[in-house]
Amino acid sequence: MKQFELKRVKDLLNIDLTNLIIESKEEGFLFLERLITDYENGANTFSKAGEFLYGVFNQAGSVIAIGGINKDPFSTNERIGRLRRFYVSKDYRRKGVGRSLVTRILKDASEYYEIIVLYTDTEHANKFYTSLGFIKNNSISKSTHSLNL
Repeated sequence: MKQFELKRVKDLLNIDLTNLIIESKEEGFLFLERLITDYENGANTFSKAGEFLYGVFNQAGSVIAIGGINKDPFSTNERIGRLRRFYVSKDYRRKGVGRSLVTRILKDASEYYEIIVLYTDTEHANKFYTSLGFIKNNSISKSTHSLNL
């Protein structure tokens, strides 16, 4: 029996992120609210070529993780993608959920990008991303980590 299911999100407005947003805000993260706002106003719908948004759902169908990739909006290089709005529920961390999500995003991204960047300001996230092969550096604008595909 599967513990979770990873699915591409075609319409974010059809998914209930309430619990994930509440939990993330309790941890001091506001980017999931930004995800919804940007999606609703069309600023970022993860729908351009090379852009993807994925959700991970538990057996009850609740979202336990979310994350996506865009062309890096801070670069003119079309071959740089940015991992964005990545969050895994506390109860599902260190169980392979985040790793599965990043692995799937990177697989899809490899057709479009040569470099993937991201920004994080937590040590836990730093350890997570470096365990996946990202290198901590800020050589690309507004990023803390990069990965050559």
